Amino acid sequence: MSPDKKKQNSPDELIFNYKFIFSGGREKTFNVRVDKDSLNVIRAKSEIPPEWAKLKNFKCDHCPLDESKYEYCPLAVNLSDVISFFSDLSSFEKVDVIIDTGNRQIRKSTSMHNGVSSLLGVLMVASNCPVMGKLKPMMRFHLPFSSIEETEYRVLSMYLLAQFFLWKKGKEPDWEMKNLVDIYADIKILNRNVCKKISEIESKDTSINAVVMLNNFAEHVTFILNKKILDNIEVLFKDYF
Repeated sequence: MSPDKKKQNSPDELIFNYKFIFSGGREKTFNVRVDKDSLNVIRAKSEIPPEWAKLKNFKCDHCPLDESKYEYCPLAVNLSDVISFFSDLSSFEKVDVIIDTGNRQIRKSTSMHNGVSSLLGVLMVASNCPVMGKLKPMMRFHLPFSSIEETEYRVLSMYLLAQFFLWKKGKEPDWEMKNLVDIYADIKILNRNVCKKISEIESKDTSINAVVMLNNFAEHVTFILNKKILDNIEVLFKDYF
């Protein structure tokens, strides 16, 4: 990730520019470059992550990564610049956020943690973390500041499309979406660990509350699959029936 540096879109990269405009006119831009093939953030090789980002310091209880092969937690490395910048800023301070994805620009006046949550949503998924990797298809078509209903629809659509591709490859699809709950159960464990680790670093709560916002949907997934919510979505497809 290259903060404060505008870069022309490459055909091999996705670019997410997040500009934060604070009261008084101060600005901060995070330029997130993502490789289109791996869907991982492209970082400068010269960047040295902080000590707290080492895997032995940041590792989740259910993390499958081997410390002998990974010196740093890839997710912590991606978050390091954001956590460092927002560590002493108040979560509920108002900020204007301008997000440029190349295809469109979105601007919103919102709380600090809401803006940071949208940025972290990209950085955490595009980190080469095996737990968050299941959400890469949604990150590829990132929708900043999406509502809970929009996120529900995108998650269910993504998961069912994944089952179609599994079926095409001769594998057993999960059409009843039973394993979707398990995916988000693992994400909840990760989010709680990230919040705990950030609390040891930040003097204030912007990044913690940003992760809490992301975790709210993980907590909500179990309820998506109950009959009432699925019925509300099913009615949208009446012309197919």
